[in-house]
Parts: sequence; C-alpha cells; structure tokens
Amino acid sequence: MKRLWRWAREFDPTLVACALALSVIGILLIYSSQHNAAEEYFRSSYARQITWLGVAIVAFIVAAAVPLRIHEVFAYIYLVTVWAVLLLLIAVGRQGGTATRWVFLGPAYIQPSELAKLTVIFALSRYLAYTKRPVLSARSLLGVLVAVGVTAALVLKQPDLGTSLVFWATAVTMLFWAGASPLVLFLILSPSLSLILAFNLVSWIIFFVVVLAVLHYLRPNLWAAVGVVAANLAFGIVTPIFWNRLLDYQKKRILTFLDPGTDPTGAGYQVIQSKVAIGSGGLFGKGFLQGTQSGLDFLPARHTDFIFSVAGEEFGLVGGVLIIGLFALLMWRIVSVGFMPRNRFNRFLAGGILSVIGFQMLVNIGMALGLMPVTGLPLPFVSYGGSSLVIFWVMIGLLVNIRRHWQEY
Repeated sequence: MKRLWRWAREFDPTLVACALALSVIGILLIYSSQHNAAEEYFRSSYARQITWLGVAIVAFIVAAAVPLRIHEVFAYIYLVTVWAVLLLLIAVGRQGGTATRWVFLGPAYIQPSELAKLTVIFALSRYLAYTKRPVLSARSLLGVLVAVGVTAALVLKQPDLGTSLVFWATAVTMLFWAGASPLVLFLILSPSLSLILAFNLVSWIIFFVVVLAVLHYLRPNLWAAVGVVAANLAFGIVTPIFWNRLLDYQKKRILTFLDPGTDPTGAGYQVIQSKVAIGSGGLFGKGFLQGTQSGLDFLPARHTDFIFSVAGEEFGLVGGVLIIGLFALLMWRIVSVGFMPRNRFNRFLAGGILSVIGFQMLVNIGMALGLMPVTGLPLPFVSYGGSSLVIFWVMIGLLVNIRRHWQEY
C-alpha cells in the first residue's frame, strides 16, 4: 500500500487529470461545433481527435519512461534536425508556389512547427544548464538568440506568425527561470516593443523615455546600455519597413485587433462573431449542441482557433471559468514540479513547458475575447489538431518524468 501511495505521489495525478479533462472537453466541443457540418470530413473531426488522443496517451507513457538524460545529450541534434525539416518544407512550398506547414506520413498530417516547440525547449534547457557564463552576458544571450531566432524565422517563413511568437515567449520565460529580473527582461524585449509602439510617434517617445529610466536605475555597463539604446532606435526606425513586409492578412489581423469594426465582414468578422457567441451564452450557456453561432456556421474556425467561443456559447460563463480553472490548476502543478528537480536541465525543461502551454492558453483565450490579435494558435489540449495534442501530452509525460526523478543531479 505504501508503494502504491508513493507511486501515486510521484505520478502527480492532478497534473495528468487536468490534461485529460481538457482533452475530453475538447473532444466534446469539437463534436458540438462540427456535428451539423455539410462535409463528412468535418463531422468526423471528433473521431480523429479521439484517435489522436489515443496516440497522445501512448506518447505520454513513452515520454514519462525514457530517461531525461537522453534528451539532454541529443538536445542540439533534435534542434538541427527540426531546422532541416523546416527548411525542406520551405523549399517544397516554394516549388508549389505556396508554403506548407505539414508533412504527410500516410494518412496522418504532421506539423513540424509543433515539434519545434519541444526541440527549442530541449536546446535552451541544455544551453542554460551548461553555460559557464552569466546568463545575461552577451555571449549567453547570443546563444539563446541563435536557437530561438533561426527556428522562429523558419516558422515565420511558412508563414506562421503565431507559432513563431511562441519561441520568443519561451526564451523570455526560461531566462526568467534562470534568474533574470523582470526589468532586465524588459530591456531585452524593449526593441520588439519599440517595433510595435513606433506606429505612433508619441507612444514610442514615451516608451523610449521609460527605457532610459530603467537603464538609469539598473546602471548596466556602457556597452550594454549603448546596445539597448541603439537597438530601440533601430527598431523604431525600421517599423515602416517591417509593416510593408507583412502579408496583407497579417496587416488586417493587426488592424482588426485594434478595431474589429473597420472590416466587420472581412478580417474583423471572426472576432465579432466570437464575441457574439461568448456573450450570447450568458451565465450557464445555451446547452450542449445548442449553439447557434457555431451550429449555423457563423463562427469560423470554431473547432480550432475559436473553440473557446463554442464553450462560452454552449456552457456560458460557468463553462469558460471551468476551462480557465483547469488551466490555472495545471499551471500551478507545472510550477510545483519545476521547483523540485536538483538537475538544472530538468528544471529549465519544466520552465519551458510552462511557457509554451501558458502562452498559448493566454493568446487563444484572449483572441476569442477580442483582447489579442488573431494568430491561429490552438488552445492546448482542447483545439482540434493531432500534432498539437500529441506534443502537449509529451510535455505532460516529461513533467511526470521530472517529478519522478527530482532527486537526480
């Protein structure tokens, strides 16, 4: 009996139960959102998701059993291999005139960018665990920039703007996990913020003054201060160039985020319909299979990007709070696991997993509520997608593995 209790504690049933509950809720929402679809392919989406959940559970068991030292040894090889696959996708896509995001393996569609999320976590975990330089030294940051920047650029080229942002969120979170203060992370992120705020001269000037104030407070070495100032100036200046290089649909998403009413029948349609669906659900919702926005095909991408909107319409505020509560409990358990391991690689691995799941959850739900631009990031465990579901369950398996071997160095 004692052995069974010890195994249950090492297994962390709460962590696994949250992931399983979210996955089951996702299957129900996928079925509800597509049960009236005109095409059989979409009506059977829930069945494929059930199959993928079975594959994901097997992947979870394997990830929980394989020694973490293997991932530590092969972390860089994983990353380079994914780079090669992403480059091949770009090359094949160019031959066909458009980029592609999937590899076809028989009847299955595999999305390498989902696997890239995991390989970046492995690579950064090993790099931060073994570097002998201060984590915020120029050389250390350069290594992080190469691992994240190359991967993000290859994914952005597909094009997949939303997924490319995940890698940067992962890097920032893992640097924080490694001991970087929030103000230092603010300076690291400040050039990208300048890129955004430079669309308005007044807002950019105010932001630049804040950057100078933070530099004065932290008093870094001269070269670091000059680098931060120069980077913010450069990124502020190149904003018009960056804007002109965005694809039309990416520009529309940004403009629609600022004001969905500017294009209510075009780029703003998704956000408006999502808000209508969630608002019409009220406190308890319209009931399972009773959603009109999704059932009558008003809500686009309702089984993927806007699946939280389906939950809000059919189960109301109570259903939305339940999903958010499950994610909050899941995040708490991941943080708890992350503080346990003595091995630095395992500790950083937990921090990276936390960043990916947390960032995608916040962006997807914020997107459904109109608080974030539409990026196409799926809601972890809930949205339709085999590659995404399998990778997130692999992450849960890794967390169970970390918890079971927390005493190892």
